[in-house]
Amino acid sequence: MTFLSKAILPKGFKASGVSAGIKRSGKPDLALFYSEIAAKATCVFTSNKIKAAPLKLDIRLLKANKPFRAIIVNSGNANCFTGAAGLKDASAVAGYLAKELKIKPASILVNSTGIIGKRLAVDKIRSSVPKLVKSLSKNGIAQAKKAILTTDTFTKEAAARFSIGNKIVTIAGVAKGAGMISPDMATLLVFILTDADISQGALKSALKESVNNSFNLITVDGCMSTNDSVMLLANGAAANAAITGGKDLAIFARALNSVCLGLAKMVVKDGEGATKFIEITVDKAKNENEAKKAALAVANSNLFKTAVYGENPNFGRIAAAIGASGIDVSEEGLKIKVSPLTKKEIKVNCVINKGKAKATVYTTDLTPEYIKINAEYN
Repeated sequence: MTFLSKAILPKGFKASGVSAGIKRSGKPDLALFYSEIAAKATCVFTSNKIKAAPLKLDIRLLKANKPFRAIIVNSGNANCFTGAAGLKDASAVAGYLAKELKIKPASILVNSTGIIGKRLAVDKIRSSVPKLVKSLSKNGIAQAKKAILTTDTFTKEAAARFSIGNKIVTIAGVAKGAGMISPDMATLLVFILTDADISQGALKSALKESVNNSFNLITVDGCMSTNDSVMLLANGAAANAAITGGKDLAIFARALNSVCLGLAKMVVKDGEGATKFIEITVDKAKNENEAKKAALAVANSNLFKTAVYGENPNFGRIAAAIGASGIDVSEEGLKIKVSPLTKKEIKVNCVINKGKAKATVYTTDLTPEYIKINAEYN
């Protein structure tokens, strides 16, 4: 397997990104990912009970288990907490694109990100769809990855290439996310495309595993959004022997894991106002769930995160967070080791001495700049 830091569109895919005027800045805010042939789709969405209108629409469409052709995404407006009108707007966006691409609206997944509680500027999107479609190209991911951003300071992309039999298969992904990052799943948008021929069941299980091993192991501020989505399209254009399980699925899953974890780490490194990237490992816990619970308790501790920002070795904050996490731990059994706080990347290792399980999560420090960014976000 070859891991690539740049996303290269798999066979049969095109992408584009334009400015529709949703953002007052005039920056790109409308993206399209398009498969020239029918593709299987599987998605993982936020567990937040308040879900954005496009997610409600997508969940309904996915239940039909029919092929998909495109994903359209706008940034600058989340189309959330907008009631029935928001659902109507999301459907309208799919309709505008379907007409232009000459495909069925039910074959289009819709997504939005940005400010919550405001109606989507559907007229601006409608007038921009022709340009969006006309701009589709095999190199269009360069524009699409910019159009999905909100408070991000850089684009996030990754890809992997590997062999299934004598065929080369590609998985490519782009992501956005910098704030409101919390597990189950982490607050972000991720769009992954592959030319693999793979069964629906295998595709779904592989994505679920990859999300659990990546996006559900990161946190910036412990705040969960309403729009979190990881969307995966597989169009089979690589013409490999169909992946249904066994060795081939293991190869596919390993590549997908590498792409997802790479993107997840980029999201953390771009955390709003962050100056440190922190890797927290809890080892020798009773089980994996307790290891993850303890690690996340430290990662979401504002006291710990501000201490790291101030390069203050007050490691009692780590002990307090683990002790309050609800897991089985004792003062005598807890051992804590932290790498130098003067570095940009920090490693925290906590040994519980209650079992053999281990978990690692990723987070950032908490800074005055985070407060400034979110105080002014409107």
